[in-house]
Amino acid sequence: MFTGLVEEVGVVKSIIKHTKSARITLGAHKVLEGVKLGDSISTNGVCLTVTDFAFGSFSVDVMAETMRKSNLRYLEAGDKVNLERALRVGDRLGGHFVSGHIDGVGIIKSYDREENATWIAIETDAEITKYIIPKGSIAIDGVSLTVVSTDEKGFRISVIPHTKEVTILLQKKIGDAVNLECDMIGKYIGKLLNLEQQLPAKREIDLEFLSRNGFA
Repeated sequence: MFTGLVEEVGVVKSIIKHTKSARITLGAHKVLEGVKLGDSISTNGVCLTVTDFAFGSFSVDVMAETMRKSNLRYLEAGDKVNLERALRVGDRLGGHFVSGHIDGVGIIKSYDREENATWIAIETDAEITKYIIPKGSIAIDGVSLTVVSTDEKGFRISVIPHTKEVTILLQKKIGDAVNLECDMIGKYIGKLLNLEQQLPAKREIDLEFLSRNGFA
């Protein structure tokens, strides 16, 4: 579990791509403090397991499904990524609950400056926008942000200078893909509502029902 508050910007030192999966080695410092094998580190919002580490770097194995669902498949050596260690019990929760399980990707469509803020418009598909609401939370490349507006094609957010300084979000270009994770509470509610709709309608118990089932 993560908060969406990026701790450090890391750099891809190497990436070995197999047919569908990959092994990535990332340069970092802060997120390696006290690191152990098996620890989870959010990388561009994707929960990845540390399988090896050394001074100033760690390695992860990325399975095929993760490569398909995220923008990690576009990474190359030298690219920067947002990094965050898993939430510890007792930490302040400054962002929102982020699982690190990506729902899909979006495409950056535009940037617009308004005084100290930068507006970002992101396009994505209906399977993701159905869980996005104005003033709701969303994680974009692992960054916890508040949705300002949304429609069937995507949504808009506004980024303050601090976010620009401590993440790679505003280093992206128009047309770049970003990882999206919708608020998990919205997804659970959506699942429950869908199950309710799929349940068969309750039948009234009458003489016909009792007769058909051998009670009358």
